[in-house]
Order: sequence, then C-alpha cells, then structure tokens
Amino acid sequence: MTKQFAVIGNPIEQSRSPELHHAFAAKTGVDLNYKKILAPLDGFETTTKTFFSQGGIGMNVTVPFKEQAFTLCDQLTERAKIAKAVNTLWMQDGTLYGDNTDGQGLVAAIQALGWNLENSRILILGAGGATRGVIYPLVQAGAKKIVIANRTLARAEQLVNDLKDAVVQAELSAIGLEQLSGEFDLAINATSASLTGDALQLPENLIFHHAYEMAYGKPSSFLDQAQARQVPSTDGFGMLVGQAIEAFYIWNAVKPELKDFL
Repeated sequence: MTKQFAVIGNPIEQSRSPELHHAFAAKTGVDLNYKKILAPLDGFETTTKTFFSQGGIGMNVTVPFKEQAFTLCDQLTERAKIAKAVNTLWMQDGTLYGDNTDGQGLVAAIQALGWNLENSRILILGAGGATRGVIYPLVQAGAKKIVIANRTLARAEQLVNDLKDAVVQAELSAIGLEQLSGEFDLAINATSASLTGDALQLPENLIFHHAYEMAYGKPSSFLDQAQARQVPSTDGFGMLVGQAIEAFYIWNAVKPELKDFL
C-alpha cells in the first residue's frame, strides 16, 4: 500500500520537499506519495489532524507553522524540545510525535563539504527559530564556541539563556550585529536578509574561514561578501536535502546517501 506523506506551510508553492522525497523513494524502493498542503494561517491544527485521520503517516512542517507543530505533539524528541519547533511529524498508535531535523540537516551538509566541526568556533547571524534549531546538533557534532549575533541583542541573549544548559560542553555567547569582530572557523547566516533582500554588511575585522547561507535559491549579500573574500561558501540546499533525508529515515527506516542528491 502506498504510504501517504505531505509538507504543510503557507506559502507552500516554493517547497521542493515532494521532489526530494520522491527521489529518495525511487532510490530506496519505498512506495510513497508526497504532496504539498497549503494550510490557512488559522487552520494548521485542523488541517494536520485531518491529514492523519485520513491515514497519513508523516508530515513535514515549514514556515510559519513549526512552533504550532511543537505545541500540537504528544511526544517530542530531545532536539525538538531544545529547538521549541517541529518540522517532522508522524503518527504511531494514536500518538503524534515531533522532531526537528533542521540542525541535523545542516550538520550533514557541512560534513558532506568536508568542513571540520570538531572544536570549531562558529558565528551565527540571527537569533530566530532557525538558529534555535541548529545549536544543539552543532554542539553534538563538536562545536566548542558559538557566538550568536543579532540586530536586537536582547533576543540573542534570551536564546543563549534558553539553550546554555542543554549544551554545557560548549561556550555560548550573544552580541549585537554592530559588535561583529574576531575570527571564526565558520559563519552561518540564519537571518532572513537573503529572503528580504536586505544587505548584511560584514565588517573587515571579522574573519571567517567558511560561510554557510541557510537560505537557498536567492541572491545573498552574505554569500557575495564571502566570495569577495575568497572564503569557501555555499547556500542552504544541502541543509534542505539533509533535513529531508533525516525525516525520510524516521518515517521509513532507510537512509538515502546525501551525496547522491547534491
């Protein structure tokens, strides 16, 4: 019997999840159908419950519903609890489970590039949900120092305060964007600057050796500046594939190879 999966969001047209999951299925021999669901902004819970009541097995959650998905779950993984956001849902024996595979997707993408995370110093620009979701997996992968820089310093400080007990093996700190300086192994742009077209000006005295832009398929001033400095850099397509592979693995107990899809 064909297994039913979906991705839910608003907007949803831009999602590449169906093509990814169908490609994974073709590679691994899993019989599935994966569709896009556009949910009304005030209709996430109803739409989700309807999908599962009609025999749906798993669902990916994208903007703006990840926090709502978190509150809807009966059981959460450790990384979902820490992220306070869920991008992967599945129903088992009447229990709704939630996980957040975004951070693991980022780690897998970085490792596939051959960039070393062991004892690394990482700068993350932005203190929103995207940042919250990746800190725990980055530390699990060996990051030793993570600095979160945000336009509103208080928001970055709140994030550090929320997460420091979950990642005691690493040093977490917060700064304002105007305080950017120092040297990092990796700089990650988790702001919406590339999505909104806002230019993010990186100061000359900020040194980084690799650059990762979480967004994909859009012009990025962050990537432009990294390339001008001749720093190895990439957009977030690998993270997208990585988080999808992790969700596919949770649902189907078989794991496609990331390198086959990059």
